[in-house]
Amino acid sequence: MTTRPSTASRSLSPDGGGDFDPYAARAQFPILSRTVNGKPLVYLDSAASAQKPRVVIDALTAAMEHSYANVHRGLHTLANETTEAFEAARESVARFLNAESPDQIIWTKGGTEAINLVASGLGQSIRPGDEIVITQMEHHANIVPWHMLRERFGAVLKWAPVTDDGALDMPALAALIGPRTRLVAVTHMSNVLGTVNDVRAIADLAHAAGALVLVDGCQGAVHCSPDVQALDADFYVFTGHKLFGPTGIGGLYGKRAALEALPPYQGGGEMIATVTEDTVTYAGLPHRFEAGTPPILEAIGLGAAIDWLGQFDAGAIRAHEAMLMDRVRVRLDGRNWLTEIGTAAGKGAIFTFTVDGAHAHDIAQVMDRYGVAVRAGLHCAEPLSRRFGVTSSARASFALYNTLEDADAFADAMIKAREFFA
Repeated sequence: MTTRPSTASRSLSPDGGGDFDPYAARAQFPILSRTVNGKPLVYLDSAASAQKPRVVIDALTAAMEHSYANVHRGLHTLANETTEAFEAARESVARFLNAESPDQIIWTKGGTEAINLVASGLGQSIRPGDEIVITQMEHHANIVPWHMLRERFGAVLKWAPVTDDGALDMPALAALIGPRTRLVAVTHMSNVLGTVNDVRAIADLAHAAGALVLVDGCQGAVHCSPDVQALDADFYVFTGHKLFGPTGIGGLYGKRAALEALPPYQGGGEMIATVTEDTVTYAGLPHRFEAGTPPILEAIGLGAAIDWLGQFDAGAIRAHEAMLMDRVRVRLDGRNWLTEIGTAAGKGAIFTFTVDGAHAHDIAQVMDRYGVAVRAGLHCAEPLSRRFGVTSSARASFALYNTLEDADAFADAMIKAREFFA
């Protein structure tokens, strides 16, 4: 059983907005009460996929048990109830992102599909020599679709470098943006470094050159309280399973003009206005990008997750996560066998590291013996690993349900893992 600390060691909102109690939040996640290898589970893999609170589990169950039907096209009670819940979830996402309208939220199966939707549409107007600017810290989901445009249409990829501390080199990025730039694609928060990028400054640079901006918000949506209007992003993508919701659901926000300029991504039911033997016309936003039966249950679950998350003070959560990172660094200070990758100012709660004399996969497996779940590998960011000269690294990623005890258990398990290989 986890012991609660004194009030003095609990997380406080920096703006005085009140306490955030991670123990009360943690209690709402059934899986976090289990043991692994005889030890209490310490789940530090939320950057890969977050755990689910009871309210999300119950929302999915209720939708299946009480009122499930296909959406939009039915006239019976179950169809109407499910459609209302499905569209209410879209409204929740729109509020969460501060979108101008729910119609600007396109359901996809995740952030990856959202990026591919934009790439597919943009590709139909790409000409040889058109430039796409990306950064060395991007996830493969925000790299490979642009490589496909390079392979198929002659687009040119230009790479903005990362500094030694893991920050984006903004002067170098600015120098890459020019009259041939069609798109700047950048992560809001790196899934490896934890670096939080100045998206608004990047958008200003891109727009001054007449380019569009796509933001990978799969981490940023969780940790950075995104306001898409303030960020001025043309496209912002997110995924549900990192936002404490189900897998198989995510979405794309787009400015209305940017979305309307894209051709439909897929063809089928729901995305049409009329179909004849000779012609087809397409539905308006958002349905023109949502061909076929959508991820109905998953959207309802994500809506429940976002509504649940809204009860907490976002600033207090960030302060809590920063405190956990500080605790880890204090506990591991002076360990000359440990290298942290990514130390940029203002970074999020991601601790990526290497251990001298041990492969990251081995470190992760030994830590699992103590119930501590961390990720190891390239983290779907091979260019970034190459930039830092590593073939593999381990990553602990903290979330609102992690506690000081989790931070200590992580530090203890890492020390024991190092001793195992020393």
